Formats: sequence, structure tokens, C-alpha cells
Amino acid sequence: MSSGPSLYRRHRPRTFADVVGQEHVVRTLSHAVERGSVHHAYLFVGSRGTGKTSMAKILAACLNCVNAPTVSPCGVCDSCVAIANATSLDVIEMDAASNNSVDDIRELRERVAYAPVSGRHKVYILDEAHMLSMQAWNAFLKTLEEPPPRTIFVLATTEAQKVLPTVVDRCHRFDFGRPSAEQVAAVVRRVAGAEAIAIDDAAAALVARHATGSFRDALGTLEQLVTYADGERIEAGDVLAVLGVADAEQLFAAVDAVAAHDPAAALRAAGALAAAGRDPGQLLRDLEVHARELLTVQLLGEVPAELRVTADRDARLAAQAVELPGADAVRLLELVAAALEATANGAQPRIQLELVLIKAAAPELDPSVQALHARLERLERRLAGSAPAPAGSAPAPVPVGSTRVPAPGPVASAPEPAPEHRSAGAATLEEVVALWPAVVEVARGDNELLAALLMCARPIALDERELTLGFPAHAAFHKRKAEQDDNRRATAEAVRNVTGAELVLRYTLVEDAEGEDAEEAPVSEEELVRQFVEELDAQEIAEP
Repeated sequence: MSSGPSLYRRHRPRTFADVVGQEHVVRTLSHAVERGSVHHAYLFVGSRGTGKTSMAKILAACLNCVNAPTVSPCGVCDSCVAIANATSLDVIEMDAASNNSVDDIRELRERVAYAPVSGRHKVYILDEAHMLSMQAWNAFLKTLEEPPPRTIFVLATTEAQKVLPTVVDRCHRFDFGRPSAEQVAAVVRRVAGAEAIAIDDAAAALVARHATGSFRDALGTLEQLVTYADGERIEAGDVLAVLGVADAEQLFAAVDAVAAHDPAAALRAAGALAAAGRDPGQLLRDLEVHARELLTVQLLGEVPAELRVTADRDARLAAQAVELPGADAVRLLELVAAALEATANGAQPRIQLELVLIKAAAPELDPSVQALHARLERLERRLAGSAPAPAGSAPAPVPVGSTRVPAPGPVASAPEPAPEHRSAGAATLEEVVALWPAVVEVARGDNELLAALLMCARPIALDERELTLGFPAHAAFHKRKAEQDDNRRATAEAVRNVTGAELVLRYTLVEDAEGEDAEEAPVSEEELVRQFVEELDAQEIAEP
């Protein structure tokens, strides 16, 4: 690889034909140049590295090339070379982040008054335009409204909402879309070929995905890899080492533990990830990307082009998307988001990584509503799969190299339990018992005191449409409170929401279990009355 300017500087687009993506911008500006109707002010909006400044320089070259006006500047005349090397006196680049004061804008206004030196137009490129102060914008507004002849302003920004609305109204706005990973990878491979850099397709794909839509970042990473590989062929492992991202197989293993509902394996997977020497905060971000890819594959039914790396890896992703329940994928993303927020507030990243994987693998350890939904879906999947499926109904295995997720075939229903254990809503006593903590949590969302009452109860019988709840003999007061009409209706609603069954509730007292720990006994009548008084701002009235 030759020395000198960076890869990005050497290979940034010089003409509209070199631009990858942004077809709407290229087409509009090309027509404007050809027709001689270039506007005096443009606002380029887009994330970093998407080509805003490069597009502004191409426009300047189209207007100042020796063959101007042209949509294909020659690239070899004095004007084109000076623009490419950022030495043109007629193309002025300013960084608004460091030149954002009123004095800076006043100096700009004075310079605007001078005619072009060697070219036909003067082009002012104001990068990070949103960083200008309100006073600076007001000082600039008059010049923007009535610029001198043959003067063009291009304002580039990543945050258009911070640009003064009166400025936006006076500009032609173009929004630069983030290029796909496939487009970025194509540019990486093209530059590698031009520079005689040997790089695997898988490595180029990883570089592109990590760049998250920034050509500049992708080529910057490629330059690092060239130094790291020291003349050797760049492979996927080199990319993982330079970027400090998690090995794909370790991420698959971590999510396998989640899909298997194995918190111990999840903890070991977190340890393996951390032992690889990666930054735990980066591991959380890598896990977030992986979970998002799984959810995307689940929703689309296949591995889309922008997520493909190698045939083996794509098939692995497709297979894991089938194995992991959809609710678990969504919840994993929610847990990672919460962990990233916690680390931003000072929490230990490794502990957060461990908590994410353990909670995702064992929702029963997490009382949140999202965890309850995950437990419900798992129960449904277990019940649906408890009987063998008819011949030919099982999902087809994912062949190596396949990127399509097989659609699940028809699933046989679970064995029919005895009538005394099944209600009209297709719930069994065993299911209601297993889901009772979820019922309590749903009730807690509306009534904390009702949840306290229901924690003392347990389902003991299910006959047709009637569910019997048993309270310990020493909890007669709790039973009476739970039997009140409002509480009875709320409990029945919580049961219906969780189990899907419309059940009539019956309450009874049962003998306390032998050896019951006194510390686990329900709160006393006096304590519950006190909670009612505090919660409802009520007044206790003594009986006559």
C-alpha cells in the first residue's frame, strides 16, 4: 500500500459517477448543473461518514473544472486537483464546531464579498453547521438570503433539528441515507483491490457492518488492518482482534444458553466472553447487534442481504432464530438496553453482562411484566411440543449455506388431561399453579394490596369453570378481603389475562403445611389494615 494521504482521502469520490448510494442527491444536482440552475444554498443532512462533504466538493469541481459546467469534472486540471487536495482558494471549508462565534461569521461575510480567484464560483462548505450559535446564525442570515453572484453555500450537519428554521427555509435540503453494509463492503473490496490489499470477503463484510454506514470509518478500519496484518492476507479473525468485538461463535453460545433456559450456561458464556479480553461495554453492544439480527431474521423469515457474512455463519443465524422464542429475542434487546443505560450511569459492565444473560435465560428470576410474558410463551411452546407431531409436520432442518428460516409445520396439540383438571379456557390446574406468580404480578400492577392477599393463596382445585383458591387457616382475614366483590373481579381478570381462561373463583381455608416457616407466614391482620389505611388514605372505624 502506498504511503501518503489516508485511504479515504485517496479514494473518496471525485465525480457523481463515483458516489455509492445517494441516487436522489446525485440526480438532482446533476440536472441542476446541466441546466445552469444550481441553487445558492444547500443543506446536506445525514449521519457521519455518509459523503456530505465529498458531495459538496464534487459540486464545487463540477462548477470550477476547466470544462465547467460539467457533471464529470476531469480531475486533472489545476482547479480539480486543488479542490481534491483542499488547497483551492475558491472552495473554503469551515468547521462550525470551532468557528461558531459572531466574529467568525463576520469574517466570513467579509470574505464572501470578494470574487472567485481562479474558478467560476466560490463555494463555502460549512461542516457541522448545527454548532453555530444563535447570534452567529442571525449574523449569517442576511448573507445567506442575498449572497454575491457566483457564490454557493453548502451547510452539512448531522442534526438538522438544531439548524435555525429560517436558515433551513432558504436552503435546498438533501437527506443522505445511511449506505447498506453491502454497499460499504463493496467500497472496501474496491479500495483493497486498487491498493493491492488481500482481504477475505468475510473480513470485508465484518468491516462494513462495524462501520454502521460510514464509508470513512470503514476505510479507516481497513487502514488499521493493513498495519496489523503486515502484508499478510486480512481475515475475519484479524478484524475481530483490531476492532475488539466479540467472536461470533461466543455470541452464538451465549444466546444458545438463553434459548435453552440454562442460566448456569449463560453465566459461563458471559465468563467466556469476558475472558477473551474484550471490553465488557463493547460486548454488550455486540450482544445487542446479535439479538437485533435474530429478531430481524425471525420477522423476515430469512437472513437479509445486509446481514450476510459467510454461508456457514448465515445458516447458524437462521437456525438460532428458529430456536429462540420471539419474546426472548425482544426481551434480550430490552435487557441489553437497560444494561447499557446502567453502565452509562456507572454500573460495572461485566456484572451487567452477566445479569443480562442470566435474566434472559431464567425469566423466573425477574418479576417484570416482560419476564412474565416470556415465561408464558415458553409454557405455550412447551405445551405445544409435548406430543409428537404428525409425520411430515416437523420443520425442515436448515441446510448449510441456507439463509431462509423454515416455516414451522403444524404442531400437534398437547395430550388431553383428565376433565377434572381442565376448564373451558383450556387451562389445567398444573398450568394455573405454574402461572400463579404471574397472576399475582399482573394484579400487583393495579392493586398492591390485592397482590399481597393473593400471595397467601394457592390454586388447589380446578373443576370445569371453577377455580378454588386455598388460604392457610391462619389467614382467614386475608381470605375475607380477597372475597370482596372488587377484589374477586380483579383476581378473575388477572387469571383470565394470564391463562386465557374465564374462571369462577371459590375461596377456602386449608390446613397450614407442616413445618411452614413462620417467617413466610402472611402479614398479620393489623399490618394489612395499616397498609389499607396508608394506601387508601382511609380511617379505621372501631366496631360498636
